[in-house]
Amino acid sequence: MVDIWAFRDAVGRWAAGGPGGPASDLAVQLGLRTAVLLEGLSDLAAVEALSGRRSRDLAAEGVCVVSMGGAMNVGRYAGLLGPPGLGLRLTGLCDEREQGYYDRALKQTQAPGPGFFVCVADLEDELIRALGTARIEEIIEAEGDLRAWQTFLRQPSHHGRPRQQQLRRFLGTKKGRKIRYGRLLVEALHPGQVPAPLDDLFRSL
Repeated sequence: MVDIWAFRDAVGRWAAGGPGGPASDLAVQLGLRTAVLLEGLSDLAAVEALSGRRSRDLAAEGVCVVSMGGAMNVGRYAGLLGPPGLGLRLTGLCDEREQGYYDRALKQTQAPGPGFFVCVADLEDELIRALGTARIEEIIEAEGDLRAWQTFLRQPSHHGRPRQQQLRRFLGTKKGRKIRYGRLLVEALHPGQVPAPLDDLFRSL
């Protein structure tokens, strides 16, 4: 049985210069109609976590969530998955400072869809503001990362910064931590706390 991971792998190889045939064949087999373009794996973990909480099987709905490995790759992925390539409807999340790249990618590919939903700094920042810094620190402690967090706070370069900025930086300081917390923070949200860009993205699917 074909799964969505096989399609993601095929798209990744295609984006790296490989053949597009495998991705095209898998898209047909999966009945895909929409591609959700995300900057990285932490965003992917968050979207998948919310999909599970809302009891939605996005792949079964014809939706593929794709990590592009960086915002600068949006033009490449939009070209492969949008009208010039597989003809999928495109949407996703982007950071405010990079919105121009995403808007140009949609314009150049003439991709149908609602466009991209904008996070002020990034999705982690949206989740931290939604949950509040005290709740984030509770999650850090529950995950066994309290000592690492306290060590981080003692570093002179982080003194005096707002707690939200400190937390956002901490989540990105160790390989894999940002991905793990992308899932954990979404799982900790109450239904009414889902940040607007993430909620709007799901409403558009």
